[in-house]
Amino acid sequence: MTVIIGMDPHKRSATIEIIDHTARILAAGRFTTDTAGYSEMRARAEQFGERIWAVEDCNGVGRHLAHRLVHDGETVIDVPAKLSAQIRVFATGNGRKTDPVDAHSVALAALHAPNLRRVTADPEIVALGMLADRRDGLGRARTETLNRLHRLLLELIPGGAKKFLSASQARDLTSSLRPSDPVGRVQLRLSIELIEELETIDRKIKAADKELRQLVTEHGSTLMDLHGIGPSSAARLLADTGDIHRFATKDRFASWNGTAPLDASSGDQQRHRLSRAGNRKINRVLHIMAVVQLRNHTAGRTYYDARKAGGKTSMEAMRALKRRLSNVVYTRMLTDQRRTELAGPGGQPGTTTHTSATGSNPHTDPSDKPQPGPTTQANPAATSTA
Repeated sequence: MTVIIGMDPHKRSATIEIIDHTARILAAGRFTTDTAGYSEMRARAEQFGERIWAVEDCNGVGRHLAHRLVHDGETVIDVPAKLSAQIRVFATGNGRKTDPVDAHSVALAALHAPNLRRVTADPEIVALGMLADRRDGLGRARTETLNRLHRLLLELIPGGAKKFLSASQARDLTSSLRPSDPVGRVQLRLSIELIEELETIDRKIKAADKELRQLVTEHGSTLMDLHGIGPSSAARLLADTGDIHRFATKDRFASWNGTAPLDASSGDQQRHRLSRAGNRKINRVLHIMAVVQLRNHTAGRTYYDARKAGGKTSMEAMRALKRRLSNVVYTRMLTDQRRTELAGPGGQPGTTTHTSATGSNPHTDPSDKPQPGPTTQANPAATSTA
């Protein structure tokens, strides 16, 4: 009989609870995440033969334990934190949050929820995810440094500097400044230091983009051929999505990334509202893709203008465009993965990058669909315990 091992992970400790297919608690415990504690936790789990590990937040704090388990040959599924929180409220009635309660909620979620993602530890994908995180961090650091520089330049130059300022332009602005008062001299010195930091960050961003572009290309992905998808966006899509086949349809992919509107109909009133759920990092990638397409003469711009001409507001047209671009990305990733699978090691591609389902531009295949209904695909945990 297969058991479910629910885990509430932390950096230095992990609390687990082991249940059977009837939700009966078989064992529980708290272990450290060092070598000794991890070995003890594995030994406790190995007493139960067939098992599935359910780890909360495998893309966050639970990633280090999930990957260690997968590397050791264990079956691991990812339980979203929001799902386990809902289970916790229903299970306890008051939402009380402790590590044992969290582990119990994770185990119950894995037992009853359909279509939880099975964690894989593809070294290339893990590396892409780490580099994409690093690239995102550099982008945030650049924005923060530039904001601080703008604040100082506003004191040194009447009216400040222009909004989109490069490091070289900032250096040209400060080269002619000769403040005579002590405050001005300190402001100028700090500005020069920030410009040097900005130049360093820009060099790191350039190097990171070069490395990501090479890795994405070596992975066999053609996502960067899509207008508005750069190296960091392509890497984020590959790292967070993993196996695109885990989404049965483009509607489920859109539901996962938060571009599918939620059905909010009541009675005879039929309406949909914006979804704030889903993977927000992927949602941001699609938003950037939409913004870039709107700034150029693309099919995305044409589609956006057509939606506005049809009575949509600017925000509604943008949401419809993001939903359409989600279809484009899904189809491209599906085609890339199928081509890679057919090619095999050292083989030749068996398909092209084009498909009859939808093109590389968002003018094909209507996409204004609500979030898909309940799935019929079996949950790995539920299947194993049946």
